[in-house]
Amino acid sequence: MDTILKLDNITKSFPGVKALQGIHLEIARGEIHALLGENGAGKSTLMKILCGIYQPDEGTITIAGETRHFTNYHDAVAAGVGIVFQEFSLIPYLNAVENMFLGRELKSALGLLERGKMRRAAAAIFERLGVAIDLSVPIRELSVAQQQFVEIGKALSLEARILILDEPTATLTPAEAEHLFAIMRDLKQQGVAMIFISHHLEEIFEVCDRITVLRDGQYVGMTEVAQSDVNHLVEMMVGRRIENSFPPKPPLRADAKIVLEVDKLQLLKDSPILRFTLREGEILGFAGLVGSGRTETALAVIGADPAYVKEIRINGTAAKLSDPADALRAGVGILPESRKTEGLITDFSIKQNISINNLGKYRSLRFFIDPRSEARATADIMKRVGVKAPTMHTEVATLSGGNQQKVVIARWLNHHTNILIFDEPTRGIDVGAKAEIYLLMRELTARGYSIIMISSELPEIVGMCDRVAVFRQGRIEAMLEGEQIDSNAVMTYATAGTRGATHEHA
Repeated sequence: MDTILKLDNITKSFPGVKALQGIHLEIARGEIHALLGENGAGKSTLMKILCGIYQPDEGTITIAGETRHFTNYHDAVAAGVGIVFQEFSLIPYLNAVENMFLGRELKSALGLLERGKMRRAAAAIFERLGVAIDLSVPIRELSVAQQQFVEIGKALSLEARILILDEPTATLTPAEAEHLFAIMRDLKQQGVAMIFISHHLEEIFEVCDRITVLRDGQYVGMTEVAQSDVNHLVEMMVGRRIENSFPPKPPLRADAKIVLEVDKLQLLKDSPILRFTLREGEILGFAGLVGSGRTETALAVIGADPAYVKEIRINGTAAKLSDPADALRAGVGILPESRKTEGLITDFSIKQNISINNLGKYRSLRFFIDPRSEARATADIMKRVGVKAPTMHTEVATLSGGNQQKVVIARWLNHHTNILIFDEPTRGIDVGAKAEIYLLMRELTARGYSIIMISSELPEIVGMCDRVAVFRQGRIEAMLEGEQIDSNAVMTYATAGTRGATHEHA
């Protein structure tokens, strides 16, 4: 095996936490190597060490037979290590060329920018990747997939021999993900070694050669893709078998009351009219392709986005819901797709995030907050949703993705919302935490909460939802329930629609 990268006995501690202990990783030239583990297993810490952002307490990094010591990110880049982070590091108002050469602009002998040379170099890289990028427009005007390819192009422009891809498909459509995999296979043929981090195990089997698994900051083992299966990998990752990640669906009561009635919703003047209902104790799925109108509908319902026509009733009473604060007062909360930027203040503690929308309930002597009352309520709600953290004062930024999601849920339960909208609730969450979120959702519906779940993952739409509204081109193409809910039916309605549909569903 032509080994290009070897990490041996990598150990890293932070105050009070041993993040990594004795980690081993070996990657061959032209290999796509998966790095798996639950959130908090140590994958990000290990990659930051490889990129020079952190320095290990013990252990060695060997690249192409030479031992390396990285004191910063630039040292790693100089050694041929490139990383494409899950959250892009691009400057939105600069174009692709400017982003790729930021901080290392090509200049003439007179110190003038050689814009033409940089543009040609960028164009050559995107031609190598087989993607069309408008090099003249700001990054913010490109699609998410195009921005992803700019990040990859930026890493390749640094002549990366080792490319780290951290959840690269998280925001891509299936077609865009397939294009990315084709690019990865081409790079593999060119001798580029890749470390691929993904929570989608089916992607691992599609594109990777070998897999290294971490658990609780420790090395579990390495396996060949051809000699493994999903069950085996899950057991390695979580230390136990997850027989079925979806809890059983209880039968929905025939007399379950309707808690939300969308009698008429039209987002724009000429757009389709939407109608649907949500029942007590129900999980209603919003399925469809990216851009089909699922999130836009939910945001219009709660007043976060405007609507041309909106007639809504909550518990039988007409409700205006002109903004999200109105929705909260009416008992409707949303877990946004981007929990870090829209759902949480990550620099705040768990207690602060849970209390922030509802500080009035802890008021004492009119102008003061009763800290003991706030602490009791926070401890109770953390226990109810199963937040795993040292204390309620722990900074949210230090929590795993699954626990961050639970904090958002806890906030809305603390606010006494009984209608919850979950937008991509398990995105970026490992398989063990997914199972916990699914179980929590079912526990909530058993207690009378009602949930709208927007998801791009067909297995969780099928496995979790009592009814499914399938969106296509801004309309509800079908409302499926019971045995009608299967992957083929959802995809058929989502992609091809159906003749004679009224697009009005109860």
